Amino acid sequence: MTDTVHFPLAAVVGADSLKLALCLVAVDPAIGGVLIEGPRGMAKSTLARGLAALLQSGVLVTLPLGASEERIVGTLDLDAALGEGRAQFSPGLLSKADGGVLYVDEVNLLPDHLVDLLLDAAASGVNHVERDGISHRHDARFILIGTMNAEEGELRPQLLDRFGLNLALDGQPQPGARAEIVRRRLAFDADPQAFSAKWAEQQQALVARCGQVRARVASIALDDRALDAITERCFAAGVDGLRADLVWLRAARAHAAWRGADAISEEDIEAVADFVLRHRRRHTPPQQQAQPPASPPPQAPSEQPAAGEGQWGELPVQAQRTSERREPPRWVKKP
Repeated sequence: MTDTVHFPLAAVVGADSLKLALCLVAVDPAIGGVLIEGPRGMAKSTLARGLAALLQSGVLVTLPLGASEERIVGTLDLDAALGEGRAQFSPGLLSKADGGVLYVDEVNLLPDHLVDLLLDAAASGVNHVERDGISHRHDARFILIGTMNAEEGELRPQLLDRFGLNLALDGQPQPGARAEIVRRRLAFDADPQAFSAKWAEQQQALVARCGQVRARVASIALDDRALDAITERCFAAGVDGLRADLVWLRAARAHAAWRGADAISEEDIEAVADFVLRHRRRHTPPQQQAQPPASPPPQAPSEQPAAGEGQWGELPVQAQRTSERREPPRWVKKP
């Protein structure tokens, strides 16, 4: 049986920003996962498979929509534990994805508790399963790639923040790019082996570059100058928490290593800014949020709204006579 041939990442037309983001997380998986937004038919799954090809394991696990929690985390056989005194664990998808890529299409349609579970495992690199006092732990170091179409529902901000980077694909590429995408897709479908052989040199160069950058990224310092610049930008953007600062610093370092530099520069900080801030940026700066709303100035008598121009249901103001005083009614006792 021959191995399945996947469309090479080097042959993908356009999507340069997304390809860069995928390469950066391949260089430093601690950046976190990538959330890709865009309509259907934009080759999101092709790009996720392309990321797996850049890793040493080459493993790609796809999470099917509707998967149960047990299928994701694995199961413990309690009968074996009680009868044999040992925990018998049946691995789930997190175990199979260790060292590779876990691809979740339409992640926004998953229940929130499953998304939380995936993000926790991706951040910690460990999957912990416990049932009736019996537990099992195993490594689950994978890069989480999620895709979503915002028209079909949103993720809660708390979950969005857990994805390291966020990008949106252009749903309307230019006619020339569209034609080239179709040509390459038809050529691949007609003869996958011949198409992959045609792009083998460029693909191998991309894989080799990722390996070289991965080996040297840790030698670039996470210096205070870059950190100060990033924290100022995060504060100005009004992001909640500190995850954006950490992700931004790591992504900037990976970008510096990607272009062959020895230190993080403003170029690297700017290159990944939108990847980090797109799903975390608030519209109102924190300085404005801290100020209480100003009270409206009192209106002069001439500025009072005329009858019929105020809010619906209100009656016009009527002058009241205060000089007259009504006597209470007197009760006359009948004889």
